[in-house]
Amino acid sequence: MKRTLLIVLLMSIGATYISSLFPVYGEHFKLSSLEITILFAIYAAVLLPTLLIVGSRGGYWGLKKVLRISIWLSIASTLLFIASTHVWMLYVARILEGIAYGAFTGAVSAFLLKQTTPEKTGTALKLSGVTVNLGFGLGPAVSGLIVQYLHVQPLRMPFWILLFMLFVSLVLLELLPKHEDSNAKKNKISLGIPHNVRNQFWSIIGLPIFTVFTLGGVVLSLIPTFVKNVIHTSNLSISGLLILLLLGGGALMQFFPWPKNPVTRIRLSILALTIGSWLIFLSGQTSSMPLLWAGFFIQGIGAGWTFQAALRFAGQLPKPEERPRVISAFYMCAYAGFIAPPVAVGVLTSFLSLNTSLVIINMFAALIVVYVLIYSLQFKRYYSKLTSQ
Repeated sequence: MKRTLLIVLLMSIGATYISSLFPVYGEHFKLSSLEITILFAIYAAVLLPTLLIVGSRGGYWGLKKVLRISIWLSIASTLLFIASTHVWMLYVARILEGIAYGAFTGAVSAFLLKQTTPEKTGTALKLSGVTVNLGFGLGPAVSGLIVQYLHVQPLRMPFWILLFMLFVSLVLLELLPKHEDSNAKKNKISLGIPHNVRNQFWSIIGLPIFTVFTLGGVVLSLIPTFVKNVIHTSNLSISGLLILLLLGGGALMQFFPWPKNPVTRIRLSILALTIGSWLIFLSGQTSSMPLLWAGFFIQGIGAGWTFQAALRFAGQLPKPEERPRVISAFYMCAYAGFIAPPVAVGVLTSFLSLNTSLVIINMFAALIVVYVLIYSLQFKRYYSKLTSQ
């Protein structure tokens, strides 16, 4: 399991690696804000259908084979970033990156669970969630530090280092057994949510994780503004370190033992999410450093705990044979949330100011939070009965 989690960490680092480099690419290639937005969103737009397909068919094709192909696609994407001399090459690299991580995500949870005994399933899912979040935070932090302080080929050096990490993950994968299921069926391509847990999935798993990535995406898109207007610096590494604080801090908070009850934890976490998001928004309006750090800390806790509790429910509610597809659906909802912020902000700012657009998105997230809190009253009874059997 340790080797698989290390592969997950390295691939997750690669998934967000470019985040700190958008300003560099924007300046070098003279990209407009719309072009940067598309470069940001196209990754998730191709990731979603890939995840849907692989989540349904990965077991039939062979999980290790799918993981191997996904790493090679990520390597190809990285090489294309290194060789990029035209804007279209960046878009192709991002598309390959989205396909690679979509395929990886669709197969790796099932691959990890096949290496895990039934009694350790909860631990495996928890560590998987922590690893993904930590990797997402480390990606922009590492690339930001490299491009800020190495001063050697800023558009290429970060990706040479990423390339090394990807080859390490490939070697680690080849050292692992296949764990294939010879009886795996060619499932119909669908979200794979069993009918008997469909309401619970959408209300206590899908909507919360969608909200985590929506609010996280809003913050990620605004971090350059915060760095400039609140922290008053142009240091590229600061943006990456802020992302690490938000995502990595949330990942580590998943080890905090209180509250133990996952229903109570998701209630507190979903509240922390929206409170942190409003504090970060207000810090941008008032140029307040204390509000900025408080907002990042509170939203980081909310994101980490919500991710942990929702992923735990995704592993507990379905039957064991249905679990991998439900977990794939969990990640589908997450990345759908990741697409929402740049698209929504882009549409709304065509008619309204940026501040008004952000207020609308935060209000939308707050309505989801209210619904989840109300639904959790009913879900707590269902979950108590499920876990007492």
